Amino acid sequence: MDKIIKFESQKEAQGFFGAQDSNTKNIEKELKVKLTLRGDYLKISGTAGNIEKAGQLVEYLLEGLRSGNDEVGKNDLAYLISNFKKGGKKQQLVGLDTGITQSSAGKQIGPKTTGQNEYVEAIKKHDIVFGIGPAGTGKTYLAMACAVEALKKQEVRRIILTRPAIEAGESLGFLPGDMQAKISPYLRPLYDALYDMMEAERIEKYIETGIIEVAPLAYMRGRTLNDAFIILDEAQNCTAEQMKMFLTRLGFDSKAVITGDMTQSDLPNARPIGLLQAQDILKNIEGIKFIYFSGSDVVRHALVQRIIEAYEKTVK
Repeated sequence: MDKIIKFESQKEAQGFFGAQDSNTKNIEKELKVKLTLRGDYLKISGTAGNIEKAGQLVEYLLEGLRSGNDEVGKNDLAYLISNFKKGGKKQQLVGLDTGITQSSAGKQIGPKTTGQNEYVEAIKKHDIVFGIGPAGTGKTYLAMACAVEALKKQEVRRIILTRPAIEAGESLGFLPGDMQAKISPYLRPLYDALYDMMEAERIEKYIETGIIEVAPLAYMRGRTLNDAFIILDEAQNCTAEQMKMFLTRLGFDSKAVITGDMTQSDLPNARPIGLLQAQDILKNIEGIKFIYFSGSDVVRHALVQRIIEAYEKTVK
């Protein structure tokens, strides 16, 4: 039993196959099918079930190419293959052309999964959004993309990025340098995401002028943050008092996104997790939205998804 799919152009076929046919080789290996190109036609051979999954995947990828993508990215393909192997349906996945903003290299940045798409839509519609879930689900990265785009569109006048500088089993006192040098490693992930989305010179200029601020959570106390897009990262390390303090900083025409992973808190056992408490207290307040990610939303290395799934099964 075979399935035949027609390419609309040679360029489309090249974008689908990838460099040295790497994409088709991965599809063949992971979905246990044989892909053969004959002129403008792609033949998919294998068992009926595998052909159906591979056919859906190929058609989905072609939709992305026909919507403006030049090629099928390696990371996108790995994620999609993983979902189709599990029986994922096309309508459960987000179009590859869905973009929020562009990276500094000119590539589209946007949601890749249903959970990520729901998250981005929630950020657009709500002033406070909580993104809760495991590592690799794009919680911080997509929030950063939304913040950069809001700044570009002049929907906000500044971006404020913060996270608690909690000692994850290590002592800040033993780190070299002044306090700024000591807390810098805690803020590095925020800088990494930012430099992915904007040119270095512009970022440095914005930081100098206060348009972009990256600071520990303690620096937020006593402030009112107007006309700002504020991201609180690693919120599972906030105490209940810190979470309340942060949420009450929100000023006029501002938006806040709080991200965290309940399973990776570094707070001492005696301290209540502010993110957990906020979830219970604020879940029914209009204007606040909670989005929950799962292992199926992981878009890092395929092994990360498997690791998370293994922990979810064994750690209660």
